[in-house]
Amino acid sequence: MVATTARRAQPVTWVVLGLLGVYALGPLLVFASNSLKSAREIDANPLGLPQSWSWSNFAVAWERAHMGGALLNSLVIAVATAAGVALIATMAAYAMTRLDLPGGGGWILWLLVSSSLPIQLFLVPLVSWWSTLGLYNQPIGLIIIYWAVYSPFATLLVRAFLIGMPREYEEAARLDGAGELGVFARIVLPMIRPAVLTAALVSGLQAYNEFMLAVTFIQDRDLQPVALSLYSFQQGFTTDWSLVSAAGLIMALPVVVLFLTMQRTFIDGYVSRGIAV
Repeated sequence: MVATTARRAQPVTWVVLGLLGVYALGPLLVFASNSLKSAREIDANPLGLPQSWSWSNFAVAWERAHMGGALLNSLVIAVATAAGVALIATMAAYAMTRLDLPGGGGWILWLLVSSSLPIQLFLVPLVSWWSTLGLYNQPIGLIIIYWAVYSPFATLLVRAFLIGMPREYEEAARLDGAGELGVFARIVLPMIRPAVLTAALVSGLQAYNEFMLAVTFIQDRDLQPVALSLYSFQQGFTTDWSLVSAAGLIMALPVVVLFLTMQRTFIDGYVSRGIAV
């Protein structure tokens, strides 16, 4: 009976998965198709296939938006953000789960509130403080903001792993004379590697794709990340959507390659423990 019911449910499952696949891939296919059209053809038929394949759109978009330098800027920002968030989240989660911190559950409440508050509330004072400190229009200033914005959620993620990890290994290491830093670096860190890599990957991708903070705090075009390069195709009140689509595909390619390379780590980091409070 159970096997028969499962076989009957399979067609429905495939239909639902197919519809979800079309829903997810449809806009991407339209986006890729528009990158090979001329601006006039997009205006005439935005959802159809290109009549003439304009591969030159990618070269024009690359040159006009200076995407080589923009991609390098984004790489530096994303890697620095990922490394900083991973370090902050791992050490904070270890302190919350293994050390006798004052405040108890107050730290969890603070992390949850920090994760839920919109960053727009702090833009005005941040611009003022960063201008005073000399961090405005500097990549390091933007990276510091990303550390503060993305660390709360990453800390909760790593903390969930630490809560479920047995402490016998740590106690054995302490009996052998290891200090707290040695226990953390040699015992704990290798065991929570999926969570740390997931936190780094998520924060790095968020920093790579983020637009609002980047356009607010980086004004020098030579320092701008690739997310801001799409501004290069706006002329007055018109936008060349063929070049925007081509530049968008160039921007998305590194993210797709990274995700396909590390998807197993990404999935394991999310589904193994969940977010424990």
